[in-house]
Amino acid sequence: MVFSRGRPYREEPMRVAVIENMRNTGLGALAAALDEAGAEIDWFRVWQDGVLPKDISGHDALVILGGEQSALDDETHPYLPELVRLTRRFGDAGKAVLGICLGSQILARAYGADNLLGAAREFGWHKIGVTGEGRADPLLSALGGEFTIFEWHADTFSLPEGAVRLASSPVAENQAFRIGRAVYGTQFHFEANAAVVAQWKAEFPDTIARIAPGWLENHAELAARQAGAADAAGLAIARAWVSLIESEEVTLLSQASA
Repeated sequence: MVFSRGRPYREEPMRVAVIENMRNTGLGALAAALDEAGAEIDWFRVWQDGVLPKDISGHDALVILGGEQSALDDETHPYLPELVRLTRRFGDAGKAVLGICLGSQILARAYGADNLLGAAREFGWHKIGVTGEGRADPLLSALGGEFTIFEWHADTFSLPEGAVRLASSPVAENQAFRIGRAVYGTQFHFEANAAVVAQWKAEFPDTIARIAPGWLENHAELAARQAGAADAAGLAIARAWVSLIESEEVTLLSQASA
C-alpha cells in the first residue's frame, strides 16, 4: 500500500462487477466515469446464463443494472435470491454498491425493505427533488435542490431500515437512498444519457408506445429540451459514485480504524 499526501494510492486499477439483468442495458454516463477512473469492468450477463461473481473478493465495487422483471421474480429469474445475498455481502463488507432502477429494488430487498409492484409508473425525463440529506451527500451535492433525469419503472420500494432518503418525486417517494458509506440505490436512470435513451427508443418502440403514448413522436422535441440537463446531472452522479470506490486494502484499513 502506497500513501500520497496521507491518503492511500491505488496501485492496481479498480475492478467493478456489473450485473446486467436484461440484454443491452447500457452503462451510458457510468461507463464514461468508470473509463475516466481507469476501472476494469467485469460483465455478468445473468439474463444469459445466470452466472454471478463467486464471492466479493475479486471486485472493489458492484453495480446492478435495470431490467424488465421485478425484484421478486425468483421463479422466472432463479438467480435473484443469490444476487440479493451477494449485494448484501458487498455492502456489509464496506464496498461501494450501486443499484439502478431494478437494481435499487434488489438493493432494497437485500436490506429488508418491501418491493411494491406496479405502484409507481414513470417514463421519460422528469424532475427529481433532492432532500436536505441529499444536498449534503456526496452523490447528489453538486445538483442543488432539483434536477432532471430519465425514468422508466413501474415498481418501487419502501425505504430500508437505516437508509437515508436522498431524492424523491410525487410518484416515487424513494428515488435515491444511501446505506452506510457507499451503498446507493437510484430509482431513476442517471446512466441513461441521450445515446442510451435513443438506443432504448430504437429497441423497444412497441413497449414505449404502449406505456407512453405519443412519446416516440415527440422524442426529438423532448430530447432537445431536457436531455442536455439530464446528461449533465447523470455524469455528475456517475463521477461522484465512482469517486467513492475504494480498493479492498483501503476498505480493510477503513474498517480496522473505525
